This record gives sequence, structure tokens and C-alpha cells, in this order.
Amino acid sequence: MWVEFLRANSLMVAEMWKLALEGEGLPTKILPASGDITAWGERQPFVIYVPKGREHVAEEILRKL
Repeated sequence: MWVEFLRANSLMVAEMWKLALEGEGLPTKILPASGDITAWGERQPFVIYVPKGREHVAEEILRKL
């Protein structure tokens, strides 16, 4: 199960957050905020998801940055 952790204004920002979190060993998913997978575009807002129960790990990673 995945839970929403962050929102990003663009694909590039979402991918940067994904790389930062995964670089610390936390699995991460990004999906368009609209929920429509066909709406995948560079300037669309995206949501960054982390595994349920691991939100505290993501928050700790953000504190370290």
C-alpha cells in the first residue's frame, strides 16, 4: 500500500524528489496528480508516494537535506 507524501509542480521536480528519497533506500512512486495516467506530461503536477508506514523515514530524509 502506498500513501501520498509530497506534491510537485512538474515532472522534473517530482523526479528529483524520487531520486533523493530512493538514494536513501526508500522506495518511491510518482503519478500525475489528476490520477489520469495518460495525463503524464512535463508540466503537469505530480504526487510522490511512499510505502504506508514509512512516512516517518521520508520525513527524516527531508530533515537531513
